[in-house]
Amino acid sequence: MINGVKNIFADITATNEEQFATLLENSALKIERIVSHSHSSPEGFWYDQSRDEWVIVLRGSALLEFTGGELIELKEGDYLMIPRRTRHRINRTSHETIWLAVHLR
Repeated sequence: MINGVKNIFADITATNEEQFATLLENSALKIERIVSHSHSSPEGFWYDQSRDEWVIVLRGSALLEFTGGELIELKEGDYLMIPRRTRHRINRTSHETIWLAVHLR
């Protein structure tokens, strides 16, 4: 049965905290919307995930930092596959950045 149309840009509130909303999850994957507001990872914090992650920036921009100092800038429409166990962090995002993240199991 179809659950109805939803909008990726709906229900976004102005806050200083990142917002995470799971859109779809099953045994193979998890799709989530992330809304960042001028966000950066805490000093010394690194994501080190056990699953591959595909991300796309739908609105705004972001600068990702990887161990070894590599910086990758993502603008609206840019996407990237981050292999599991690839340590990375958010260097900065624009005032409002909306991501779609797909975590593969």
